[in-house]
Amino acid sequence: MSAKRYIEDKDFGRITLALRRRMRNITVRVKPEGLQVTVPPYTKIERVLQVISQHREDLLEQYSRVAAKPVDFDFRIEAECFRLSLEPSRLKCFTVRQTDSGEMKIYCPHDTDFSLKEVQKLVRGAILRALKKSAAEILPPLVSEWAGRYGLAYRKVRITGARSRWGSCTAAKTISLSCYLMLVPSHLMDYVILHELAHTKEMNHGPRFWELLDAMTAGHAHQLRNELRGFHTSF
Repeated sequence: MSAKRYIEDKDFGRITLALRRRMRNITVRVKPEGLQVTVPPYTKIERVLQVISQHREDLLEQYSRVAAKPVDFDFRIEAECFRLSLEPSRLKCFTVRQTDSGEMKIYCPHDTDFSLKEVQKLVRGAILRALKKSAAEILPPLVSEWAGRYGLAYRKVRITGARSRWGSCTAAKTISLSCYLMLVPSHLMDYVILHELAHTKEMNHGPRFWELLDAMTAGHAHQLRNELRGFHTSF
């Protein structure tokens, strides 16, 4: 099995298979975009499907609570650092604008049929553009502020649309941050930034890395990591 593989499923839409060399058992996590399955080396797909089949009823119940709901004019995002809503307009295409109060507005043609799959794809693309726009304005200055506070150097900040990873840091000290960070509470946003800044000095997750991160988070690094792992975005 390759490092990552996708399987279409009638109930979950997509099952993502990820190989991890140190894994001993199959783990299944329910995500809004489908199932994320982590497997040990040499695991056969038939075995993965068997595990999912055995627990499908429970997984479906979890999925019904987190699955992405269709977007329409009633859709709202009210996160601590990001607000967004949709409004009908006379425009012929989906247009993203920021109000004076900082809220992102997506203006949609007044006769938009949200039941169409292609319309859902277009409007979700507009929401992603709004997230990236806000992230590009807010996240780089935060990285600069935290780096200055702790005397850490980095090369640049990239904003991505990654859904499975909040952030990363290369050996060249380029920090990448997902625009979906705009949907998490501010203290978790800060944690991710500090986590990646810590990698500018310690590229692995060894003891020295966690000592450094603990020093920057008042000893709460593992607690914040666990809180972030249990967080599900509203979009």
